[in-house]
Parts: sequence; structure tokens; C-alpha cells
Amino acid sequence: MPTKEAKALTKSPLSKKDLEMFRKLLEAKRVQALEEIEAMREQIEDQREHEGDSAYSFHMADAGTDAMEREKLYLMIARQQKYVGYVDRALDRIANGTYGICKVTGKAIPKERLLAVPHTEISMEAKKKQQKGRGGE
Repeated sequence: MPTKEAKALTKSPLSKKDLEMFRKLLEAKRVQALEEIEAMREQIEDQREHEGDSAYSFHMADAGTDAMEREKLYLMIARQQKYVGYVDRALDRIANGTYGICKVTGKAIPKERLLAVPHTEISMEAKKKQQKGRGGE
């Protein structure tokens, strides 16, 4: 909920041209993330198919390494899926005309910040306040 410090914006401060540019950028990032998720899933499937294909004896250390690699892939998939969710919400904000408005302060998010982190929902001002409140994490 925006603070009362400044009048909260209700419509995106960006031009239609800028919104279209960000929409295309976000859609490309979404496609890329989904492709990476699919590649990681295929890697997990390949590992499963090749378990026990070795002519050498199966060693517990090898099994541990394989399990650790699989776990890392699952974590990376989860991270990418979370990122896709952020991108989807940003695309929704473009569609409903609220993209580029900080959800904390209600002020415009500078275009430079949106270019650096196009899926962001908050300004650097709000981000710094959040970090201060958490003890500077």
C-alpha cells in the first residue's frame, strides 16, 4: 500500500512506446527462462536414464555427486519458475496500465531501474527502506 508522502500514481508514467518496448523485453526474458527450465528438466531426465549405465562398479560417492547435481538443478528450476512469475506479474501490470509505479511509495519507478530490472515492482528508494528495516540484509 503506497505511503501518504506523495500523491500515488494510478496510471503508468511511461509512454505507449516505452510500455511496448518493456512488454517485448519481458516476453523475451520469459521465453528464455522457460527454455532454460526445459533444458534443466532434460538434463535431469538424461541423468536418470544414464544411472547405472557404467561398466564400472557403482560407488556411493558417485551416487552422492549425482544426487547433489540433481538437487542443484531442481533449485535452479524453482528459481527460474519464481522469476517467470515475476515477469508474468510485470506483463499484467503493463496490460492493466500500472507498470512503472512503485507498489510501496506509489511514485514512478525511474526508467533506468526498469531497464536494469524490468520485472521490479518497487523503486530503489523503497528497496533501500526495506533493507534498512531488515537490518541491511
